Amino acid sequence: MTFRPSSSPACRSARAEAGRKRAPMHDIAATPPDLFDAERQALAAARAVHAAGAGDAMAAHAALGELLASYDRLLRETRRLVRRSDRAELEMTRLNQRLQDLAGELEYRATHDPLTGVLNRAAIIDVANRQFLSHDLALVVLDIDHFKRVNDSFGHPAGDQVILGVVDCLQHAAPPGAQIGRVGGEEFTVVLPGWSMERTAQIAQLVRRAIEGRDFALPDGSRVTASFGVSWMPRGACFDLAYALADEALYAAKRGGRNQVARAAGPGLSAGAAEASPARLVAAQASGA
Repeated sequence: MTFRPSSSPACRSARAEAGRKRAPMHDIAATPPDLFDAERQALAAARAVHAAGAGDAMAAHAALGELLASYDRLLRETRRLVRRSDRAELEMTRLNQRLQDLAGELEYRATHDPLTGVLNRAAIIDVANRQFLSHDLALVVLDIDHFKRVNDSFGHPAGDQVILGVVDCLQHAAPPGAQIGRVGGEEFTVVLPGWSMERTAQIAQLVRRAIEGRDFALPDGSRVTASFGVSWMPRGACFDLAYALADEALYAAKRGGRNQVARAAGPGLSAGAAEASPARLVAAQASGA
């Protein structure tokens, strides 16, 4: 059944009263429109008829019709608003997820080397210092031998491929829990919480052999090697001290002919003893002599 708006005095009066309360056009921007204005008017008309008593059946019938029609519109509008709210919620969820993704990307870029994907210098230092709070820690420092010759002879793209190959060797040899960082152009470090000097030197030897035996596809067919320094420090130490010892051992390996693993002097040695014997070579040349 279709109900038409009533022309009864009560309904006309209610609609006129509602119309007088509408904001003029120039106030729309200042006063948000009432989304349920029609429903409010119908309810006001029904209240007016109800207040007038049961004397005008036609007016009551018409007011009821308007109320039913307005209620139907109210349901439709409510459903529309709920759907809009659901869409807005989905969009908000999507935007929040995107913000989280962007935050993750920014954090990754701030802590990782863009070429290799391993930790950058600041990040690996932070990892080591945090591990030192609760663990003894072994540190491996390695430097690619004669890397400048690769860049100068074959260009930086070839040098980048060598660096990526060295990182691949590191990642395959590194045990669970180890963290790899790039601390310089061709220099890397591996943080090994809870590892002894002996076991860490063995890992360094595995990496050394892997690099030595890898075909880096350089134009002249030359091989790539690396030199290693290994240090160990007890819980409560810091990266700077462990790195200084490993770096000293690394340069002892360089002076000894490269392609070697050298262990740093122990932390318990006196300064004089450390100076006299900065490192002990545990593996020499490619021949294994």
